[in-house]
Amino acid sequence: MNVFLLSIIILTAYMTLVFCLAMYLEDNSIVDVAYGVAFVVSSWTVFIVYGDDHPRQWLVILLVTAWGLRLAGHIFLRKQGEGEDFRYRQWRDQWGGTFVWRSFLQIFMLQGAVVFLVSLPVLLVIAQPGGAFGLLDLAGILVWLFGFAFEAVGDWQLLRFKRQPQNRGQIIQSGLWRYTRHPNYFGEALLWWGLFLIALKVPYGAVAIISPILIDFLLLKVSGIPMLEAKYAKNPEFVAYKKRTNALVPWFPRSGAHND
Repeated sequence: MNVFLLSIIILTAYMTLVFCLAMYLEDNSIVDVAYGVAFVVSSWTVFIVYGDDHPRQWLVILLVTAWGLRLAGHIFLRKQGEGEDFRYRQWRDQWGGTFVWRSFLQIFMLQGAVVFLVSLPVLLVIAQPGGAFGLLDLAGILVWLFGFAFEAVGDWQLLRFKRQPQNRGQIIQSGLWRYTRHPNYFGEALLWWGLFLIALKVPYGAVAIISPILIDFLLLKVSGIPMLEAKYAKNPEFVAYKKRTNALVPWFPRSGAHND
């Protein structure tokens, strides 16, 4: 057995347990909470078995743990009292009699596969941590820190906005959300580029580019921005916001933006 096979086994077992819990709770959207924790569980298991206490191994383990637990905690708090997320309810209605097995394969096992591919920078560093720290490590840490802060602040601003009764049904357009429609997604995309830079110092580290490219693709084209924005496609306030604000990369609003 090696680092990568062990990660696959752990993620398969973990996602199967989460699937069973979701069936019991009748809420497939708990997979969103489990997503960040999956990285932590897989990375720590592999590190405990194969790690040799190299500083670069500790670095990636601590970075992915901080990110994974913060994300899971945020989504858990956001879910309180809301039930199953609308995207998962939609699939529940559409899949009918095939709901159970499609949930297992298309949500939980697919999510496990995504976690494995995205965590490649961490797995590669644990497998062969490379030499001493260098400029690429420093650059990676700085990029990760900026991305982590951007994601955390964006999530916090949105959570605070939604908890204010006067904002019910409205679109957040202040703070970081004035410069990008998805600051949390931008931060997440960026921090995985940071981990990729750190992984470049180890043997076969270039393979880790799969991680940030996959994250960017999912956020831009699949389950991130497209699915979320489809919910607001007919909202006039969102349509106006979309015209003046970048989808992902932060930039100053185009003409017509209001001043928050």
